Amino acid sequence: MRGRGYRIQHTVTAALKITVLLVLASWVFAPFVSVVLWSVARKWYWPSLLPQELGLDYWYEALGLRRGYALTAAVGIIDALKTSIVIALIVTVITELISLPTAYALAKWRIPLKPLLVFLFLMPQAFPLQPVYVNLLLIFYRLGLAGAVPGVVIAHIIPCLVYAVWINAATFKSIPPDYEESARVHGAGPLTTFFRITLPLSAPGLIASSVFVFLYSFDEFTGTFFIGLPNVVTLPMLLYSASGYNMQFASAVAITLLIPSIIFMVVLERFLKSEYIAKIG
Repeated sequence: MRGRGYRIQHTVTAALKITVLLVLASWVFAPFVSVVLWSVARKWYWPSLLPQELGLDYWYEALGLRRGYALTAAVGIIDALKTSIVIALIVTVITELISLPTAYALAKWRIPLKPLLVFLFLMPQAFPLQPVYVNLLLIFYRLGLAGAVPGVVIAHIIPCLVYAVWINAATFKSIPPDYEESARVHGAGPLTTFFRITLPLSAPGLIASSVFVFLYSFDEFTGTFFIGLPNVVTLPMLLYSASGYNMQFASAVAITLLIPSIIFMVVLERFLKSEYIAKIG
């Protein structure tokens, strides 16, 4: 009887686990499945659970191969994707170049009131960035940067710099100082030690930081909306403008926006090691 009761309990526990996993999987993947269906649905009317007619017409138009269904879209996916990638690459390079010396100083040097400086540096992330972008727009308008890619790049760098410095500082802090001290004992100067010892050891964390900055800029909407309109149209901007009038076109844009994020998140998981995360904060 005891063995039978144990088997029943084990079966019930396994069934509950499977049920919970299925519910969680449905919760996570159901929106994505809906987006995929909308992107290939030519006709989908209530109360049908599935599209009445399937086709790739909206994908053809989104990719610039055909015009007709979503004719009101001023910019195709390909153009918006190119703009998003160019801006994200520029933001990543500039952000990393600025953050590297700053992060190294915070991680390795004895700076007076360092915790207060870090707190003040991170504090802007606790508040909405809309007021910042509104004030930037007034300044950029006078400088001729409003509605231009350089202005959008600067707007993206502001939040990206916080995350880059934070992650890179944790990366540098995770490197034992013995390696650098050993290099100096053998006659290496500060620059040689940094480029031959510190930088190679911190490469995985720096790659993770770069991927994070790229994804942040690639998906950034608010800064582009305030600074870039009406000339700079990225994928998030295209998604926003299309979602109000055409679900199929907006779904195609959403999938295009999601694919690079998934790829880079896999890369981020590969390089962001636990020792780096332990040093964050």
